[in-house]
Amino acid sequence: MSFVTDTQAPAVLFPGQGSQTPEMRDHVARLAPDLLERVVELVGEDPFPRVEESTRFAQPAIFCASIAGYDALRLDPGVAAGHSLGELAALAAAGVLDRDDALELVVLRGRLMAEADDTGSMLALVGATDEEAREIAAHAGVTVANDNAPGQVVLSGDREKLGQAEEDARDHGRRAIALNVAGAFHSPLMEPAVQPFRDALEKTTIGEPRFPVVSCSTRKPFEDVRAELAAALTTPVRWRETMLALHAAGCTRFVEVGPSKVLARLGKRILTDGPKVETPSLEPAKA
Repeated sequence: MSFVTDTQAPAVLFPGQGSQTPEMRDHVARLAPDLLERVVELVGEDPFPRVEESTRFAQPAIFCASIAGYDALRLDPGVAAGHSLGELAALAAAGVLDRDDALELVVLRGRLMAEADDTGSMLALVGATDEEAREIAAHAGVTVANDNAPGQVVLSGDREKLGQAEEDARDHGRRAIALNVAGAFHSPLMEPAVQPFRDALEKTTIGEPRFPVVSCSTRKPFEDVRAELAAALTTPVRWRETMLALHAAGCTRFVEVGPSKVLARLGKRILTDGPKVETPSLEPAKA
């Protein structure tokens, strides 16, 4: 049975890390000043100027930008999905998580992930097939962390092993790009973050969803929110398959809610013969 009951209602997509833009703080300040005040309080400082420094700052800043944008657009979704961090924004939008609870979880998640590992990083493989990426990862002893779109797969693991993966990629005739991240996200090196995050989730109230939220790990609507969010720290982001699952379920309209157009660009590569991902502007209307 399809999890989409209204194929005309938009599937709302929330981006993850790497989607920050220079103007997102201004959007939050204009659209949701209370949210800006709250995130500064929880982080202990304004995270927006430091988004490039650490996931500790990037995650809460991007979450706030996404939620502010969602509220401003006044959408009536039929389903939602989020890319990694974006899952918490999607769950908050659906009413599964209280907004403030979700923000507290995001702040904790960013801090735990920043503290979990200082030996790892991530490597993007450009043009590699899924099979090639898995072969390269297995040979180097690293993890396929993100299957974002055809020809865009990200590996995660120890920096020295990623160096081996980069050499293997060249042997396959593929380009590898080292990502500027201070951690092996969505790999076993994030394991120290899992239990503390799960402990916080156990104290969080889980509500009934106003619309389904699809997990980018299982490609199905969340069932056990606490367990799935905690497990997602060490499991791959299967975004390509998630988008294909949404399309197969009957989604005919996709709207990206967030500070950039990252998911729209991925959508073009995934749904080559399907609908484009809309990216509504949050700029104020000119008089």
